[in-house]
This record gives sequence, C-alpha cells and structure tokens, in this order.
Amino acid sequence: MITMGQTGQVFGEHGIGKTSTFLSHIPAAHPGTRVVLVPAANLTPDDLLMNAPVRDDRTGELVLTQLIMSQLAPGEPFVLLIDDSLQAGEMIQSQLMQIACNWTLGEHDLRALGCVGVFLSDNESLTETGSARSDLAVLDRMVTLRLTANDTAWRHTLAARYPDWDLGEVFRIWAGLTPRLRALLSPRTLEHVLDCARAGLPLSWGLPLVGGVRLALRDLRKDGAEGADRSAEILDSVATAVGAANPRTVADPVRRILRTALRENWAVLLQGPPGCGKTEITKSLVRDELGAEPVYFSLPVTNVEDLCVPVPTPDGRLDTLLTRVLSGPGEKVIVWDEYNRPKDKAAFAKLMEITQEWSLAGRPVEGLRAQIALQNPPYHLGRKLQVSRNNVAQASRFTVSYEVRPEDIPANEWLIAAYGEVAETVLEWWKNDIDDEGRDWITKRTLERLIKLHLAGQPLISGLIYLGEGEFAPVPLTALEARLEGIGQEVALGFKELVRDIDLWEKRLAVASEISAEGTNDTDVVHRVLANAELSQLKRHPEVVARVLRQLPPKLRATYLVGQTAARQKFWVAGLARMKELAASSSS
Repeated sequence: MITMGQTGQVFGEHGIGKTSTFLSHIPAAHPGTRVVLVPAANLTPDDLLMNAPVRDDRTGELVLTQLIMSQLAPGEPFVLLIDDSLQAGEMIQSQLMQIACNWTLGEHDLRALGCVGVFLSDNESLTETGSARSDLAVLDRMVTLRLTANDTAWRHTLAARYPDWDLGEVFRIWAGLTPRLRALLSPRTLEHVLDCARAGLPLSWGLPLVGGVRLALRDLRKDGAEGADRSAEILDSVATAVGAANPRTVADPVRRILRTALRENWAVLLQGPPGCGKTEITKSLVRDELGAEPVYFSLPVTNVEDLCVPVPTPDGRLDTLLTRVLSGPGEKVIVWDEYNRPKDKAAFAKLMEITQEWSLAGRPVEGLRAQIALQNPPYHLGRKLQVSRNNVAQASRFTVSYEVRPEDIPANEWLIAAYGEVAETVLEWWKNDIDDEGRDWITKRTLERLIKLHLAGQPLISGLIYLGEGEFAPVPLTALEARLEGIGQEVALGFKELVRDIDLWEKRLAVASEISAEGTNDTDVVHRVLANAELSQLKRHPEVVARVLRQLPPKLRATYLVGQTAARQKFWVAGLARMKELAASSSS
C-alpha cells in the first residue's frame, strides 16, 4: 500500500498487535521513515488543524492561517497511522475523511510534508467502537485488510520479552483453544497473564475486568449459551508451561500490586467497594516509594482537554501543551480516581491512548513510572452504583485488574495510630459484635465517622450510611455504645478483653488442651481473636501472646505464619521463640 500510495484500512480484534506491528515494521522495512501515531479517540476538532493569526513574511501583516499539528510535519518521510480511528467523534470522522481520501488536511498537502502512507486501524465490532465507517465516498478510497492474531508477530515479541522462558508450550496451549477462547485470551491479555506469572501474582489477575466483572474464559455451547468457565484450567496450564506458580492470592495484595506496578512500569486497575481505603493506600504508598505526591485526577471532574491542548508555535505548527503536573522530566505516577465515573461518556475511549501508549496526543509523558486506576464495582450490597461500563478493548489495557476486599487494605492500623484506644474499641466491635453483612455496611470510612462522632459526643446513628426516608444502614449500635461507655454488659471476646483477663483465659486454654488435642470452643475463640488482632496491638503485649500460644494446638500456631505479610510473620516467629523460652523457664 505504501508503494501504491493507497490509503489502508486495517481491521482486527483488540490486542493482536496491530499498532505495535506498524511501530516495529515500518522503521525496519523503510529505513529513514518514521511512524506518526495519532490516537483518534483522543482528538478534539482543533487538534489536527487550527486557524490562528500569523504574521505574513511578505506583507508583515497578521493573517489568519491554518496551522497543522506538528506531528504531521516531522521534517522526514513518515507513515501516518490513525489508531482507534472509529473511536473518534463525528466531527473528527469528517476531518479524517479528507485525510483518507486525498492525503490532505485543510490547505496542507500531507505528501508535501513527507507523508508516504496513511492507515486507519481499529476493531470494527460495534461493541468496542464508537461508530461504523459506512460512507461510500470514504470506503471507495481505501484498500482494506482484515487481520487475525496469526497475521502479526506477537509470538516473536513475547518470546523476546521473556528470554528466560521457552514459550513454545504456551503458544501450543493458545493455538489449541477454540476461536472464541483465543479472542478472549488475546495476545495482549496473554502478555498480562505472563507478566503476573513472572511477578509471582495469581495469573487470573491478568484477565481484565469488563463491566466490573472478571473476564471468564468460557466457550459457547451449540445452543448459544455460555459453557463452563475454563479460566483456572487454562491459566494453570500456562503457569505449568513456564514453570511458574499460580497462587490463588498473595499476602498484602494491594501494596504488592502497587509496588510491582512502580517497579515494572505497569498500568493497573483496582476495583473495590466505596470507603475501603483504595485511594488513601495508593497515595500513601506512592509517597513512600517515589518520595513525591502522585499526579491525581478525579475522572468526574476531568476532561482529556484538561490534560493536553494544541497551541500555535512560532514556526506555524500546532504543538501539544501538557498540563503542568505531567510535564518535565521528574518521575511521575498517575492516579485515575473514580475511573468508571467519567465526566463524559467519551472519556473511556479518550484515555485509551495514555493507558496503552503512555502518551497524550502523540506526546509521551516523560518520567511516567506507573498508572493506577481506582473504581467501584457496578453493584455493592445489592444496590447499583452509578458507574459507566467499559468494553474489553478498554479493560484489557491494564496489566493487573484486581478486585479489592476491605481486608486487603490495612486501614485498621491507621485508625489505631490516628485515634488510639477509641479506635481499638470500635474495631473490636466491628470484628466481634456484628456479622459479615454488618461489616460490609460499616466501611473503614464509616468507622472513622463513628470514632469522630463519639469523640465529639454526638449520636452514633448519624454516622451510618443513610439510605433515605429515615432509614440508615441496618447495623445495630447498642453493643458499640456499650463498649465505648464501658458498660458492664457481656461482650464478645476481643484482644482488649483477652489482655485484661489473661490469667483466666490461660487457665481455660490449659483445660481445653487437656480435654482434646484439637482444643475446644474456648480455643477457637482465642485463636480468632489472635488472628484478627492488629500487629500494633500484638506488639504492645508480646508476653500475653506468648502465654496464649503456649496453650494453643500446633496446627493453629502454624496458621499465623501462612499467607501473612513479612512484618506479621516476623512477629509470630519471635512470638513462637518467646513461647518456648516461657515453657523452658516454667519447667525449670
């Protein structure tokens, strides 16, 4: 097509390497020719062409002149690739029509500027694009290619990315899947799965969250219904093929993902219920790792136009001006908060460029270490949240997509550090006095409100989530009020009560160990209290912990070392050593 001077229309499923093929092949096959990548989804009407006053060299007067974006006049031969071309709005589609038909834009001839080829690429499925190209005046000017994953060199690219792995068996596994499963497990998604394997993370985290739900590798039955979920089977076989583990989870998963993202330059998506602490833990970890604040954008109040705009330059072109926080050489981490609550419906499409190419309007963001998108699920506690739905092409831009659970974020320690004994009391109520459904209603954000209300002497009921018409979240507060006021009613055993009554509980555990090697109900209660206690609480009472450990069955002691963070494991190892010292001193 370059030799013939024909416009090319290239269609293919998401994630098969269409764009990367252009970026690698053109410079190699046509030395001295560069690829000018223009992500159409991110274009506004004035990005390509703008009228601006320019002083005429001949007359010295200011005249209105059409300025063209600087990427389209690079000063050397170039191939213009308009990526995600069907994601653009109607006005941009009209502008692209002139480029596709005549290789011109306004008064500018792209050939005279060095253009040797024009290509428009996208997935033609309407489930992943904003429009269909149906105008015969445009279609009659194009040569069309429809690609599959077998038409690109993604296997060679993956093999080069993981030189220490023989991916031959992985490729055989992928080739043995049905067409539908191969489309779901696209080469891009397979790359994310392998990245997870290399980082020691569950491989399923590499599967995208589409519409807030983990993509399942399901085939279709003959009646059109979805078949069984084969995700675990397929991912286990991929892990075996490269000799990697495929754990079901890891300790401290959120901070593990965030640290890996900064180290490996990943874009990751964290989806979790409101108030669980996603934003705060992300900001805190970035500060600790980077030594600087993250670049924070809240999508409900952010347009792509807030990130970059075209501006005239003295040489008569349009350059891209990035927002101040994204410019400069310093290291940056972008946090896209409320990612699925965009200010406008086109925001998902417009952010595809930066999450995939790490650039805006074709201009790379210098020093970008990682991108972290945070969002809520579409449903929580049986209620629909007002969030937008993405498609698989947008969702698969993230290396890791993780569904955050409240227990994944160590907000309890922060509450104790900030509010002391009151926070410990409220947490004891949250852990021991209400059921699982109640804990779902009481987020970490709600816990902080309850603490503040108590400290201010205000009724606690107003701190619960208000559901309308006089109804609050269905969680009884009587036990919490009793704990906070120190009323002598019987409450479920918490760590505070265990410390207070350690002599009594040590005797009860000793009796339990004599009754059964497995322990009794008392044993289970104390084990639960130790497992739920915060590390800061345990560290303040190491002797109490040692006395309790001495009376617990060995199989329960072992659980404190499995799947824990390094800090908790270190404490429990020291606690077991202290237990042995205590036992030795008692026997002597």
